[in-house]
Amino acid sequence: MKKPENKRFFKKILTLAAAAALTLGLLTGCGQQEEPTTVRIGGLKGPTSMGLVFLQEQAENGQAKQAYEFTMAAAADELLPLMIKGELDIALIPANVASVLYGKTEGGISVLDINTLGVLYMVSGDDSIDSMESLRGRTIYLTGKGTTPDYVLQYLLTSNGIDVSECTLEYRSEATEVAALLAEQPQAIGLLPQPFVTVACAQNEELKVVLDMNEQWNLVQGEGGSSMVTGVTVVRNDFLQEHPEAVAAFMTEHAASVQAIQEDPDKGAELVVAAGIIAKEPIARKAIPQCNITCIDGENMRQALSGYLQVLYDLDPQAVGGALPEESFYYIP
Repeated sequence: MKKPENKRFFKKILTLAAAAALTLGLLTGCGQQEEPTTVRIGGLKGPTSMGLVFLQEQAENGQAKQAYEFTMAAAADELLPLMIKGELDIALIPANVASVLYGKTEGGISVLDINTLGVLYMVSGDDSIDSMESLRGRTIYLTGKGTTPDYVLQYLLTSNGIDVSECTLEYRSEATEVAALLAEQPQAIGLLPQPFVTVACAQNEELKVVLDMNEQWNLVQGEGGSSMVTGVTVVRNDFLQEHPEAVAAFMTEHAASVQAIQEDPDKGAELVVAAGIIAKEPIARKAIPQCNITCIDGENMRQALSGYLQVLYDLDPQAVGGALPEESFYYIP
């Protein structure tokens, strides 16, 4: 008579044990997985954010791996306070500005990747301009003194044995002013970033790119040297520590978005216009291949970026915030 009771007793014990194991497994699984979070991203209305546009479209359509919130700004000065206050998690900003932000936050950010290489080109209708040497004794129009184009031009001139005093550098406050001047005076020489190069050339058919400053930089640096870097992607370290999986997912999706615009610039032009980065699709279509949109991370990112910042620091320490960032600046998973 006792056997059925024993069977019922053991069956009850096994049921309770199985339930406990299931509960423990669920708790353990929850502990290992990161809670979903919305990644807040800030970008600029320029080449540095062009590689994001396919990801933006996926996020809007609910096709991204996680939730994203995008803030687009006209200038980096609008994004820095948001990063400092913790109102943005990730930002795509100029390379030297990232170094400045690293100093302001006392090492509170890290660089995830390089999103844009050099976008500077010398534009003119003067066919005699075919090397850095041909700029000796000439007048060159460019944007603001003490800005990245100014530093790059000074570095390339001196590296080619040309004293800066041998050229007349005429500064304008905005790239649109340089583009407008060149359109009216095509024999003048101007240093412009994309997409303003494409805009200027569209306004006057005499104008063309006479020197690719990326090529000139690489000639000076040689094999294994640094690259000219326009934009980088940075993350708040607090966010990186709290949501490593979200950051890893973003890096994967950002790289895929960059590849998409490289492979389909026509669709990319449509999305770039929709994002308010460039006003017209024909201009965007021509400019995208010249914007050097990329996604370089890891040790290659560190080598290219550290060398570039060193060049700026040697020209003017304040260009990078007064000091070069430490190794912790470079996020290498």
